Order: sequence, then structure tokens, then C-alpha cells
Amino acid sequence: MNILNLAEYNVLNVQESDDAYRIEVETAKPPLCCTQCGCKANLYKHTKHNQLIMDLPMHGKRVGVQVVRQRYKCRECGQTFYEVLPCMNDKRGCTSRLIEYIEKQSLKRTFVSLADEIGLNEKTIRNIFRDYVNKLEKSVRFQTPEWLGIDEIHIIKPRCVIANIKNNTIVDILPDRNKPTVIDYLQRLPNRQTVRYVAMDMWQPYRDAVRLVLPQATIVIDKFHVVRMANQALDTVRKSIREDLSPKERRTLMHDRFILLKRRKDLNEREMLILQSWTGNLKGLGLAYELKESFYEIWDSDTKQEALKRYNLWCKRIPMEMSSAFNDLLRASENWHREIFSYFDHPITNAYTECLNGLIRVMNRLGRGYSFDALRARILYTEGVQKNTRFKYKRVEFRDRDYEAFATGLSLEPFVSEHQTEGVNYGADISTLIRLLEKGEL
Repeated sequence: MNILNLAEYNVLNVQESDDAYRIEVETAKPPLCCTQCGCKANLYKHTKHNQLIMDLPMHGKRVGVQVVRQRYKCRECGQTFYEVLPCMNDKRGCTSRLIEYIEKQSLKRTFVSLADEIGLNEKTIRNIFRDYVNKLEKSVRFQTPEWLGIDEIHIIKPRCVIANIKNNTIVDILPDRNKPTVIDYLQRLPNRQTVRYVAMDMWQPYRDAVRLVLPQATIVIDKFHVVRMANQALDTVRKSIREDLSPKERRTLMHDRFILLKRRKDLNEREMLILQSWTGNLKGLGLAYELKESFYEIWDSDTKQEALKRYNLWCKRIPMEMSSAFNDLLRASENWHREIFSYFDHPITNAYTECLNGLIRVMNRLGRGYSFDALRARILYTEGVQKNTRFKYKRVEFRDRDYEAFATGLSLEPFVSEHQTEGVNYGADISTLIRLLEKGEL
């Protein structure tokens, strides 16, 4: 019995130790022709060479295959050559099936653990992973989103996240968030004219890139990035008021800041009493809280006109002494006015992307030592995470004479379905990524 289950080789000897198998083999068939000139049946054996090739682990042990590799000489051209090793990769020093195993496992496990299990150098594992990702980049094509989301995540440094808002998937993670990088990515999008809406935060390079490459798309500022600035303004007021309080009151106010940042409608009875205590005793804090709440209420408007009316009234309510605290929010609302209020015409957000960002942070924490490329590949290409639609077909009707032609072997037409719609890959599904992470499979 061939312990390797490789018909192309004859097993000569098997040695087993506590942690490894060493299997000596030779090729089952000699070469049919010279690899240099193509001449057939005019070869003779020259010398032999032992070459170690690593294979899939077996019974929890590493497997090293020692190939007794024959060297041949051609009588026609006088050149020598080593026989070709089927099912083996000379460049990596391992079998083809081991490379496939490494490719799949490298998206789930660390390179160090793989190297320890298999017996290859960690650098070789990294090189196989890199080649695999490059292959996937060329073969896997995500559909260009109709509703495109641009957000960012901090992995060592800020990275740009490209998402499909309509299908709740992630399409790509760029190495940085710089304008040239974003422009280059958008220019390489297939059928980029199909992008109708782009949701983003208030980062000028994003807006410049979209206006340049996707002029037909409507930019919508994610409302969560806007209303968050109202919380920041309230917190600025809280910190300035703290300076006039006693040490005990400062500590208490610091711990109660999360109550101030919550919406009034989300407070429980105890939190409401605490809020009333602070806002009743500190009039400035009470006014800042009301300004924060009324700013949130702008986004409860049913129409754009109503929202603009509420916004203009809100601006007039800000007292001079608090203008510095709300200055960033006012400036952003002025500079991004059209994009911010486009939300009321096209209510799309990157809210789910915030969930994705949390997922990426967890993966980054669990996989300390991963490079950006490794983390990106795990998110985009791990088996089973991509959201796909299958190929769709429609039934083909056929007549009696078609069946007769088929029955006599003259035609296969009646049983050939007519192709209707190609399958589509929307990217890595966020809910699937979360589920796999919770189960410890990512």
C-alpha cells in the first residue's frame, strides 16, 4: 500500500520517529523525452540526487518525503536534466497538496503555528500566503457597489474601508486613507459609473477623490459622524465647568458624563434624576445638554426642509459664551452643508460599518503580530465569508419533435438550460464575519 497515496511515486522506505515520518520514494515512471531538446527514447541515467520535500502532516506528525531523484543525459543534445517531480513544487520544497493546505490555513491561523506543525520555515509560509493572496486578487471580483461606503479603521495607522452599504458587505481595505490611494482604487473599480451614492465621514481627501472619479455619485455624510460632534461639544462644556467644582464634584461629574452623552429618551429613572440634578444646579451644563438634544432632533425630521428649518433655529440658540465649544460642529456644518443635508433625500449611513470596524479591532487584537496584508486577506477571502448570488437559469420549453431528436441521439437541446443571469460576489458579509468570530473560527 502506498502510504503517501500518490500513484506517481513508489515508496522505498518508511521511517517513523516521535514527531515525524520520513518516507523515501522514487518516481514510478521515467521521463518520456528530453526536457531540453524534446528528443524521445534516447536518454540514459546519469546520477542520482536525494531531495527532501515536505508533505501534509499525518497522524499528528510532520511528513518529510525524501525523493531519490534521477538525473538523465540526452544522447542527442548532450544536456543533462533532473526528472520532473509530479505533484510537487520544487520552488517551495513541498507537495502541491501541502501548498493548498497552507493557502487555506494561512487565512485562519498564524504563520508561526503553521510552520511549527508542518516543518517549513515561517518565511516560506509567508511567501506561499503572499502568492495565494495575489492569485485571489486576480481571480476574485467583487461587484462594484451601487451604494458605496467609505469609512476608516485604525490598524497601526488609519486605513480606508470600502463597503457595499446595500448588501452589508466589505469590499476592500486600503493601506491608507490618502487621496492618491483612494483615487487609484476608485479608478480601478469596474463599471464605476454604476455608483449612485457614496456615504462617508467628513474627510476632505474622500470628497475630492469621489468628485474626481465618481462625478455622477451623490455624496452623503454619515449622520452618526455629525451628531457625534454635538456630544463632543457638550463634553467640552462639561470639562470647562468642572474647573469651578470641588474635587468630589469633579470626580462625580466625570463618572456621570456618560449619562450626559445619552439621549434623554434612552435614560432610565435613576439616570434621569442624576441628569436633572446636574442640569438644574449647573445652568450652563443644562443649556449645553439641551443644545445637544435639539441637534439630535434635527435628524428626526421627515423632510429636508424641516431639517434645515430646525438647524437654522438651533444655530440661533447657541449663546456667545458657548460658541467656542460648538465651533467645530458649526464649521463642519457650513463646510459640508450640502453633503450633510443630502441625508434627508437619500437616508443612507455607514452605521453597519462601525460594527465592522469593531470586528476588525477584535480580529487585530486576537491576531497580534499579523501584518496589515494578512489581516486584510483574512477578512476578505476566508472561505465562507463572501456573500454570493448563484447563477440563475430559466426553464427551456421543448416540443415533441425535440424529444424525439433527443431520444434518437440526434440532439441534446431539450435538456440544455438557457443561461439568464450571472452569479454576483458582493464581498465579505459582515454578519458572517461576526458569527465566525464569535464561534472562534476566524
